[in-house]
Amino acid sequence: MASKLQKRKSSSGQKTSKRGKNRPTLTVGEEEEPTNMESLGHPEIYPVVLTTKTQEIFNCRIDEDITDEQPYKLIKKEDILADFQNRAAVSDFYPVKKVIQEYPGDEILLVYDKDFKYGLNFYLVGTEEGKENYLNAPEIPEEQEEYKEHIPEEICIYKAPISKPWVSLGSEKEIEEESVKESTKKITYMISRKRHQFGAPIKFSDQNASSVKDAYIECTAYPDKNFTLRQLEKDIGMQVVPEVKDISTQTRCVEIALQQNEIMNTFIDDWKCLAEEEGTFGDKTDTHLKEYQSFTDLHNLTEKMITCVSWHPVIYGLIAVSVAVRLSFEDRVHFSGKLLLQPSLILFWSFSDPIHPQLMLESPDDIFCFKFCPSDPNIIAGGCINGQIVMWDITAHADRIENIKTGGSRSKKVTLKPMFLLEPDSNKEAMYIRHCAVSSIENGHKHVITDIHWLPDTFEINRMGTVFENRSGICCQLVTCSADCTICFWDIRPQKALTPQPTEKKKDESIEIPFDVPSTFLHLDLAWKPLSKIRLSKGETSLDHCPTKISLSEDHLQYKAQDKMLAQSKAAKVGDMNPYQNLEGGLANHLKPREDFCTKFFVGTEEGEVIYTDWKMERDSETGRLMTKKPVSLYTVHDGAVHTVQRSPFYKDIILTIGGWNVAIWKEGVMTGPLLQTSCAPKRYTSGHWSLTRPGVFYIGREDGYIDIWDLLEKTHEPALSQNICITMITCIKPWTFSAKQQFIAVADYYGTLHILEIPWTLSHPSANEVLSMNYYFEREVKHLEYVDQRKKIREQEKKEMQLEMEKKKAKTYQKSKEQLEAELKMDYESYLELERSILVNLGLIKVSEKVSYMEMM
Repeated sequence: MASKLQKRKSSSGQKTSKRGKNRPTLTVGEEEEPTNMESLGHPEIYPVVLTTKTQEIFNCRIDEDITDEQPYKLIKKEDILADFQNRAAVSDFYPVKKVIQEYPGDEILLVYDKDFKYGLNFYLVGTEEGKENYLNAPEIPEEQEEYKEHIPEEICIYKAPISKPWVSLGSEKEIEEESVKESTKKITYMISRKRHQFGAPIKFSDQNASSVKDAYIECTAYPDKNFTLRQLEKDIGMQVVPEVKDISTQTRCVEIALQQNEIMNTFIDDWKCLAEEEGTFGDKTDTHLKEYQSFTDLHNLTEKMITCVSWHPVIYGLIAVSVAVRLSFEDRVHFSGKLLLQPSLILFWSFSDPIHPQLMLESPDDIFCFKFCPSDPNIIAGGCINGQIVMWDITAHADRIENIKTGGSRSKKVTLKPMFLLEPDSNKEAMYIRHCAVSSIENGHKHVITDIHWLPDTFEINRMGTVFENRSGICCQLVTCSADCTICFWDIRPQKALTPQPTEKKKDESIEIPFDVPSTFLHLDLAWKPLSKIRLSKGETSLDHCPTKISLSEDHLQYKAQDKMLAQSKAAKVGDMNPYQNLEGGLANHLKPREDFCTKFFVGTEEGEVIYTDWKMERDSETGRLMTKKPVSLYTVHDGAVHTVQRSPFYKDIILTIGGWNVAIWKEGVMTGPLLQTSCAPKRYTSGHWSLTRPGVFYIGREDGYIDIWDLLEKTHEPALSQNICITMITCIKPWTFSAKQQFIAVADYYGTLHILEIPWTLSHPSANEVLSMNYYFEREVKHLEYVDQRKKIREQEKKEMQLEMEKKKAKTYQKSKEQLEAELKMDYESYLELERSILVNLGLIKVSEKVSYMEMM
C-alpha cells in the first residue's frame, strides 16, 4: 500500500510541475479526465493540490483558516468558476474543472488531507450526498474506538514545571470545608470515691448459682432495630500520619566496614590484576579510525575552511566549529567589499541532526580561534582576523541545544509529504545569535588572533602580572596571542575608572540595546582594553618574536566526570542567577599575592622557535616603564610556523610542539633541549593533539589529508600508523571522550567538512602501567640529555687542552745556526740523490754492479 501511495504522489507531482507549460496549449477535447478515488471505494473524492497563493485567494490557509478541529471549507461554485476565467489553466482547480461545472449545488466541500491519505494535500467532494455524509458523519462504532486505543500516541516531551505565583480560585474554601474539625465541646466526667473505701479486706468464695435467686441472667436473642436504620451519606475528610517508632542499632561493625573500604578495595579480583582483561569492548586487532559521521553546510560553508573546532564541555554529541574564507591576505584586501556581505559564523552541529546547524554565532569578522568558558559553557570567547575579541552569551538558548535529542523524535507522518509540497521547517532553521561584546579596535591586537585561553577560576593577575587568588569562583580573565608580536591579558569585569562627564552620560543613555542581544557584557562593547600587554623582544635588535600558540601551566584539555557534573550544576545555577550578569571589578589590589605560583609559560612563534618566558612585568631602571622580562630559554627546532603547543593531560610538565615538518616533546625545567625531536616528515604538518586516554599517543594532521598516529611505546622514530582521511589539508584535530567504551576524534579539513571518527580500542585503552612506562621513558631521555651535555663539556675541555699543547709546541721552536742549516740541506740533498739512483736502477739505465757514486761521476 505504501508503494502505491508513493507512486501516486510522484505522478501527481509531475502533473503539477508541468501544468504551467502544457495546459495552455491543450484544446477542450484534449483535457484529461479528473482522477477520483474509485479504486479506494470513494468515487466522490477528487484529490487536488492547492498552493499557498490559491489558499490565500479562497481563504483556506493551513493552520489559520483550516485547523485540526475544522479541517474543511465550503467554497462557492461561482468563485471557482471565476478563478477559471481569471487564471485559466494556471488555476489549481483546473484538473477537476469538469467535476466543478457539473456539480449540482452552490457550495463545494473542500477538505484538508493532513495525513496525505489520498496522495495530495486537499480533496474535493464531488456529490451532494458525499458532502452531507461528511458534514453529518455517524457515530463511530465501539469496535473502531477500541482499535483507535491501540494506535500509539505521539511521544510527549516532559518539561519541568515552572513555579508561578498562586492565584486563588476558591479551592481553599472546599479544602476548609472537608477538613476535620471539632464542632462540639467535649464532655468531661469526673468520678471519685472516698478514701476510706480503698484497701478494704476482700474474701471470695464459691456459690451455687441455682440455689440463689437472680444469681444469673439469661441473654436471649432478639431483633436489633439498629440494622433497619439507614444512615445518610456525608463527606468526611481524614488525615493519616505514618506510625512513629523508636529503633536502635549497633553501628560498630558498620564503622569498621567503612574504614576497610576507605583503606583498600575489598572487591578487587587479584587474579584478573595479574594480566590484562580480554573480555573488553571492541576488537584489539583493529587499529584504524572509523568514520562515524560528517558535517557540512552548502549554504554557509561555500568556499570556506574550518579554522577551529571545540566540543561542548557537558552536552553529548554537540560540537562547534568556526569558519573563514579561503583567501590570502592580498585577495582579502581585493575582495574586502564583497566579504562584508558574507556573515562570519560559528556553527553548532549535533549528532542527532547532521544536516542543519543548531545555532549560528555571528561575529564582525572571521573567527580563527574560540574557547568555551570552563566555569560556564554558555559563555564563549573568540578571536577575529582583524584582532578583536568577541564574546557570546547563549544562556537564553541553553534549553534549545539541551533538548536537541528529544526534538528529533517526531511523528513520521511528515515524511509522507511530496517533495514539492515540503515547506522550510521553522524548527529546523538554525538560530542566528549576535555577539554581546567586542573589544576596542584601537587598543587591542592589530593582526589576526592565533590563540586564546581562559585563565582558571583559581587565580587572577593584575597589570604587573602578579598572581592573586580568585575569590569569585568563575573564570574572569583571558589570554590571547596575535601575529602583531603581542600577548595580551584581558579582564571581562568592569574596571574602576573615573566618573564620565555629563556629555558622555548622555551619549551612553541614547544607545539602545537590541532585544535579542543579552546585556551580560554590555560594559565591554567597543571599550574593552587589555589588562596587560607583553612583547617578546629578540634582544639586541628592535624586532620582536611573532607568537602563534601559547601553553599555560594549567590547560583545560579534558573535563573529568566530576568536572562535568560541576559545570552542569553551575549551568543550572546560571539559569536562576547568572554570575556574569553582576560582575564586579577584581580584588587583586586588596589580596595577598601568591609567591609559589609558576608564571612561566611556553610560546611557539611563526619562525619555528619555542620560547619559555615569564609573563611578569618589570620596571626599567632608567625610564620607569613596564617592560617584559627576557625569555628564560629559546630554541629553534622547527622549520616552519608552530601551530601546536600543548601540555600532556597526564603530565603537567610535558609539552608537545608541532610545526613545519617535525615534532618535538619538551619537559618543563629541562633547559638542554627537547626530549624527542623527530626527523622531517614527507609532508608538512598542519595540526596535532594529545590522546586523552593514552599518555604515549598523539595525533598529527598533514597537508595531504593524512593523519599520523604516534605511539611512543611502540615506535619513537616514525609514526605507528598513517591513515588517509580526506583529499585536502587537515586544519584542526580535537579528540573527545564520551564514555569508557566510546571515544571520538573530530577532524576538520580545508574544504569546510567536519569528519567525526571513532577511535579503536587499541588507541583508546591504555595498557597496564602505561603511565609509569612513559614516565620512565621521559626520565631516561632527561638522563640522556644530561649525559650529552656532560660529554659536550668534556669535548670542549679536551679541545682546549689540545689547543694549549699546540701553542706550547710552537713556543718551543728556536733559531738554528748557519752550520746546522747547511748540514740539514746536505742531508736532504744526499737523500735526493739516493732516490734518483734507485729510480735509474729500476729503469735499467744504471747497472747494479756499478758502485761509483754520483759525486765521483761529477
